[in-house]
Amino acid sequence: MMMNKSGMVSKIQTRIRTEPFKNYYDLVGRELGRGKFAVVKKCVEKSTGKEHAAKFLRKRRKGQDCRMDIINEIAVLESAAANPFVVSLHEVYETTSEIVLVLECAAGGEIFSQCVGENDEAFTEEDVIRLARQILKGVAGLHLSNVVHLDLKPQNILLTSSCPLGDIRIVDFGLSRHVDSADVREILGTPEYVAPEILNYEPISTATDMWSIGVLTYVMLTGVSPFLGDEKQETFLNISQVNIEYPQDIFQGISSLAVDFMKSLLIKDPRQRASAEDCLKHPWLNGHSSPLPHLRTSLLSENSQSESEPESPSPELLIVAAYSTCSGQSEMKVARGPFPFDEPFPTRAKIKQELIC
Repeated sequence: MMMNKSGMVSKIQTRIRTEPFKNYYDLVGRELGRGKFAVVKKCVEKSTGKEHAAKFLRKRRKGQDCRMDIINEIAVLESAAANPFVVSLHEVYETTSEIVLVLECAAGGEIFSQCVGENDEAFTEEDVIRLARQILKGVAGLHLSNVVHLDLKPQNILLTSSCPLGDIRIVDFGLSRHVDSADVREILGTPEYVAPEILNYEPISTATDMWSIGVLTYVMLTGVSPFLGDEKQETFLNISQVNIEYPQDIFQGISSLAVDFMKSLLIKDPRQRASAEDCLKHPWLNGHSSPLPHLRTSLLSENSQSESEPESPSPELLIVAAYSTCSGQSEMKVARGPFPFDEPFPTRAKIKQELIC
C-alpha cells in the first residue's frame, strides 16, 4: 500500500472512468446534500435501473490541487468494501474539474434529523442501542484496517430507511487517515466532535474516533451537543477540559448504563478510552432490558466559563472543515448555542486574547 507520512493512500485499485458520467447515469430528484467542495445527487444507472448516490467532488479547493485527497477517500472505501456498515463504492468517473464517486444510496437519509427531532420523532434509547452497535461494528472494521474516520457525526451516519428504522451506513471519508505506520498529527474534523488530542496537536489514533462516538451517542440520546459553547474558544476549552454534564432534566428516562457507556469514551487520555471492541461488550449494548423512551424537556442552562486556559493547539494550524455533504449544523439543539464550524481554527494567541477579553 502506497501511503505518505500523513497517512494518506496514493494508489487505488478502482478504475477511474473518463467517459461522460451522463452517458451511463440519469440524475433524478433533488440534491441529497451539499458541502463546500462536494454535492451529492441521486442518480439511476441506465443499464440496470438501480438507484445510486453520485458524489461530485471538486479537485481544486481554495486554489490547491486536492485530487490526492479524493484518491485517499476512494482507497478507504476500497479497504472497507466488505464492511456492511460502510457505504459501498460502485464506480468512479473523472472530468477536468471533478471526480464523481458513484455510491450506494442510503434512502433513509442522515440520522441528524432524528437526533434533533421532537419527542415521538426522536430516537428512543432502544433505537440508539441498536444503531450504536452498528456504528461500533462498522468502526471496529475500519480500525482493524488501521483506518480512522476523523469526522464521525450525525450528518455522516445515514440510514437505509427511516420508517421503519433501517440500518446505518457510515459515509464521508474525506478526512480519513491510515495510522498503522504514520505518526499522524493534524487538525482535522468538526469542532464539536473532535477529541482533545486533535486540539493539542498530539498523535491521532483509533481512540480519536472513539471520543467522537461518545459525543455522537450523547447527541443521539438527547439532541444536545455536549461541548458546544457560545464561542469557538469556549467549545475548545470544554473539550480540552472534558467539561461535560449529564443533567437530570436532559437525561430523564435515560438509563445509567447509557451514561456509563459515554463516560468510558469521553476521557481525555486516549489510552484510557474504550475501544470499539470493548464498547461492543459493554452491558448497555448487551441485555439491557426494556429501555425507556427518553423525554426531551428543557435544554441545559448556560454553564459558567472556566477561568483556566485550554491546552492550546499548535500555532498557525487551521482546522479543516470537513467537506460534509450535509448542512443543518445550526439546527442542532445545544446547551449553549451554535457557531459556524467552517471558520479557521484560532491560533494560540487568538485563543488567549479572546479568553482574556
